[in-house]
Amino acid sequence: MARQSGRFSSGPRLSPEQAARQGRISQIVIARLGATAAIDFLNGYDEKLGGRPLELAINSVEGLRAVEERLEDQANA
Repeated sequence: MARQSGRFSSGPRLSPEQAARQGRISQIVIARLGATAAIDFLNGYDEKLGGRPLELAINSVEGLRAVEERLEDQANA
């Protein structure tokens, strides 16, 4: 059977909890930094976090909290 092209990926899907964390951190970061800077922040490697903020936030509640705290630290710097 031929593979259909389209916008749906056959890659791993996010659980409902992961999707909720992704949506939450995306909204927070976009509101604070604007869309372009948010994309850079979420997808770039952060030394203090030891990883990409978006991945960390998606993977666990603790990661989400760490990214939120990092964003606060940047705002207060």
